[in-house]
Amino acid sequence: QCLLSGSWRSDTSCRMVVSTLDKDNRFSGFYLPGPAAGYSELLTSPLEGSQQDTGLVPQPIFSFTVNWRLREAARTTVFLGQCYVDTNGEETLHALWLLREAANSPAEDWKATR
Repeated sequence: QCLLSGSWRSDTSCRMVVSTLDKDNRFSGFYLPGPAAGYSELLTSPLEGSQQDTGLVPQPIFSFTVNWRLREAARTTVFLGQCYVDTNGEETLHALWLLREAANSPAEDWKATR
């Protein structure tokens, strides 16, 4: 059974720390990108998310949002993924992400999402 609580590290050395899930399978924590992200102005940023009930789905789907704490820009990233447990009991998270930056006008909207 996958438990998201705890500390996770990505292949690019990003770190996510997740609090205990509440009774509604919601969680909070913080996210800190690794050096590969290339943003020296990034600070530890809060995250909030939820996952499916592990009583119903042993390898649950999860999602969380990071509202970046940046010195001079507004960015939000959403992550959507699934937790897997291999035959040795090792937990692994697989996720896709979408980054949104604030645009100055509707004409610049096209380049604000990656």
